[in-house]
Amino acid sequence: MISSYNTREITVNGEKFEILIDEAEIQKRVVELGEQISNDYQGSIPIFIGVLNGSVIFFADLIRNISINCEVDFLKLSSYGDAKISSGNVKLIKELNADIKDRDVVIVEDIVDTGLSIVYMKGLLKSQNPKSIKVVTLLHKPEATKYDIKLDYVGFQIPNIFVIGYGLDHSQKYRNLRSIYALKST
Repeated sequence: MISSYNTREITVNGEKFEILIDEAEIQKRVVELGEQISNDYQGSIPIFIGVLNGSVIFFADLIRNISINCEVDFLKLSSYGDAKISSGNVKLIKELNADIKDRDVVIVEDIVDTGLSIVYMKGLLKSQNPKSIKVVTLLHKPEATKYDIKLDYVGFQIPNIFVIGYGLDHSQKYRNLRSIYALKST
């Protein structure tokens, strides 16, 4: 049970979380990212690939801020299960439906920590011969990144802490929080 969905601090399963990035900051940044991506892809019809389940809220808000024609599709990966840290293994659960050959592809992630999922996805997508692949992520944890990856668009850089809300979960719950909350250190 969660104490409240609209307060500065919440309790989830006995653990305290506090707002790290509030709803207004998130929405402002999503608009900026949408404008930047739209400008970068003028004259193209990119395909945005959302990584389920975490990116779905960010993905929907971002797409509504894209001012050029585009297409969408989704991949589903698993690397966490119910844990707070990545298992170190990536498993493909849902493949793309779209043909991305000779297409500009934009991967939409909720959060990048180690970078393993990005490496996995880029390898998977490159085998389908797209014209280009770029990555947009709402959150990046540079301290946790272990792989040499390029993130083309980053909403916010955050410390290596556990966060929930705005699509990010705790055991598949709390994705519907409007702000991003960080686990308070004790």
